[in-house]
Amino acid sequence: MTSPQSPRSKATPGDGPTTGESPMPRHVAIIMDGNNRWAKARGLSGVRGHHAGVEAVRAVIRRAAERGIETLTLFAFSSENWKRPASEVNALMELFLLALRREVKKLHRHGIRLSVIGDRSGFSASIQKHIASAEALTRDNTGLHLVIAANYGGRWDIAGAARRLAERVAKGELEAENIDERALDEEVSLSGDAPVDLCIRTSGEWRISNFLLWQMAYAELHFTSVLWPDFDGTAFDRALADFQGRQRRFGMTDEQIEAQGA
Repeated sequence: MTSPQSPRSKATPGDGPTTGESPMPRHVAIIMDGNNRWAKARGLSGVRGHHAGVEAVRAVIRRAAERGIETLTLFAFSSENWKRPASEVNALMELFLLALRREVKKLHRHGIRLSVIGDRSGFSASIQKHIASAEALTRDNTGLHLVIAANYGGRWDIAGAARRLAERVAKGELEAENIDERALDEEVSLSGDAPVDLCIRTSGEWRISNFLLWQMAYAELHFTSVLWPDFDGTAFDRALADFQGRQRRFGMTDEQIEAQGA
């Protein structure tokens, strides 16, 4: 498994805090998109757009904590993002390191636990060191679980889980016939957290881009044309309201859902 276990029990998706009678998501995942377009529209460099995006990250973390969200997972850097221009990738790595140095103590003061999921071997030794330090500092915090997906891909995640199960079979620790959804679920990233209830994508794109493929099996999807640097607490609340207005069936009929609520 690639992240620390959550102290919370894993339960039915959506079984989280409420506003009135409508359930709030326990786990919200966000694909933060539109930094470059935001900068280009203002005649700025793409790097300036990424810096502006950090302010949106701060705003959403604050609002998620205020709303009682248990886990907030942010897609910061995909395994495909290495294909971007070297200058942009280098700037993103510098920004990532800067955020680890400046933001972690603030998160810790507010009781937020930080985890990073993804293939860390692609990062510099300095970034890997600061990730480990940040996770160690915040490990025992019981507030919002903030997850940063960096050098992450959903297929990479599932393939790694399958490989670990195969290794256990080869060692005689596990019988192949005992491999089921539960066994695989225990090996993917964030196995100790609730499944993703709500996935938000900004900037008008309508796809999930290899993000948390296993964990989002029953997630509700919210797409907005707002570019990430303009996404704030109000926009986050709109996404939550959209989630609360939906009926989640999980394969059941309307009658079964109504009977559950009786």
